[in-house]
This record gives sequence, C-alpha cells and structure tokens, in this order.
Amino acid sequence: MSPVSAVPAADSAAALDHFSTLLSFETDCADVHAALASDDPLSIDFVLLDVRGPALFAGGHVPRAVNLPHGKIVASKLVDYPPETLFVTYCAGPHCNGATRAAINLARLGRPVKVMTGGITGWLDEGLPLAVARSE
Repeated sequence: MSPVSAVPAADSAAALDHFSTLLSFETDCADVHAALASDDPLSIDFVLLDVRGPALFAGGHVPRAVNLPHGKIVASKLVDYPPETLFVTYCAGPHCNGATRAAINLARLGRPVKVMTGGITGWLDEGLPLAVARSE
C-alpha cells in the first residue's frame, strides 16, 4: 500500500461537499486574470488586495490590485467600499500566510472574502505580467 492510499479517500459525497466548499474560500490566478482581462465590465466584481508591504507592491503587483497590508486592514480603510464588496486577497505566495491573515481581518469586519491561491508566485508561474508602481 502506498502512502497515498494508506489513508482512504473520502466517499464521493464528502469529497463533493469539501471541494465545493473550498471554492467558496478561494480562487486562483487564472480566474482572477480572466476576470481582469475581460471586456465585460461586470466581470470585475471584486476588489483585489495585495496585502504585502508598500515596497514589495511597488516592485511588482497584479495589475489593478490595491495595496493594503494585512496588518492595516481596519474598518476605516474600507469605508469607500459597499458592505457587499467581495475582496480577493493575495500575498507573496504559498510560503506566505499574509493573504490568510488579511482574509481573517476582512471576515472579522463582516466582509466577503476569498484568497487568491499562489499569490505573486502563482501569478508568475502562470506567465502573467506584473504592474510596477511609478516613482513620483
């Protein structure tokens, strides 16, 4: 018996429930890119938050992302967004938990939220371009 099958897989009903629920918590780089690249203005129905620090954001970020470091997510920073606004958080990548911390902060504030799995690392792995903040 392999290490893969040493723990039996869940039954199909449990797997369906688990994986369906998982998608209500996360999205991926390809889906975010498809929404941002669409000509349909209704496809951008979320705010993409880069929750890394300003220097990392300036060095390269997902186009159209807003920089709001996870430690600075407080109610006063969200007043310009209607309560039903969906936020999608991302950070450096799978080795970073900043996107999860940001999602927790947003959920505590009663805001809808998903995490973009992979973060910047996943974005680049997909061959997608980064935007760079202009110096002033």
